[in-house]
Amino acid sequence: MFMLQNKSDLVNPIQNSKKDNREAQISVRTKLIVNEDYAKNIVAELESASQLRAAGFFITRRPWLDLYGVNVRPIAPFGSTYNKPVVDSSLIHRCLPDELLFEIFARMTPYNLGKAACVCRKWRNTVRNPVFWRNACLKAWQISGVVENYKLMQSNYDSSWRKMWLSRPRVRMDGIYVSRNTYIRAGVAEWKVTNPVHVVCYFRYLRFYPSGRFLYKNTSEKLKDVVKFMNFRSSTKAEICHSGRFTMSEDKVEGALLYPGMRPTIWRIRLRLRGTTAGANNRMDLLSIVTSGVQESEVPGPNGDILGVVEGWQDDETHNPDVPAISHTRGLTPFVFVPFEEVETSVLNLPVERMDYYVPG
Repeated sequence: MFMLQNKSDLVNPIQNSKKDNREAQISVRTKLIVNEDYAKNIVAELESASQLRAAGFFITRRPWLDLYGVNVRPIAPFGSTYNKPVVDSSLIHRCLPDELLFEIFARMTPYNLGKAACVCRKWRNTVRNPVFWRNACLKAWQISGVVENYKLMQSNYDSSWRKMWLSRPRVRMDGIYVSRNTYIRAGVAEWKVTNPVHVVCYFRYLRFYPSGRFLYKNTSEKLKDVVKFMNFRSSTKAEICHSGRFTMSEDKVEGALLYPGMRPTIWRIRLRLRGTTAGANNRMDLLSIVTSGVQESEVPGPNGDILGVVEGWQDDETHNPDVPAISHTRGLTPFVFVPFEEVETSVLNLPVERMDYYVPG
């Protein structure tokens, strides 16, 4: 028979087990508290990170706001007679010398110079250098000659090339003039129930050159497709454009070209140049289009002056009885100028379904 020798032999194991359980509970509670604190820290960090990320999307940094209230001294343009040294704090002006800036502007078109003048005060003052506008004027009116342009600048435009560029009408040659015309054509009636109609759209294209020549094409093709062969290097028959001569008097433009064939026909056009803003020259009102017959003996050579042949002709005048003079009254929508860099994105490329009628303005 088993006998307990000591009472403590039974008590000590029970006490030890209770102590172990208590320690285990304490350790578990401690771990839970630590885990809860750690989790709270992680949640707080994640919330702060998400808030910073959201703030990055909604709050735009605007360092230029620090410049408000700070007076910036004007910078003298390149070539100015201002002798006092000026320290420009702008980073772009410190990195870009005046001489290099002048060379960059000298290679820009006048319309890009106008955009550059909106950047800052220094660029605006630099763009006003008369050298840029003198070169632009002499190139735009090179047919008149250098001496004649100088006389006009001094007498009519207060000796300012820039004023001459903005005020004197000129034909733009950095793009194409487009006239979009539409008319309604009756369709084939089916079973006498409906009377369908079709909206027909066609274009007149004009491109002018400094030499006094121009290209003309009448087609239904879109602008982005025609601009590729509106030049004197067109080879295929579908790409060939008619070439003619034009002259300009104030804001009036008169051009003429020859339609070759068994019965030579002269096509004459009269236009009035205008602009939606000063110096734009981006509209041409079509005043008249006349076709007349001409004798073969009067036809000039390939490089002849067709304008000299029709000089002094009346609108109803023809030199070939088989080809009567016709004054066309349809398709006289004003021409809209489209620069070459905007040909692909112009609204004139839209189909009739999306733009059945176009108002040039």
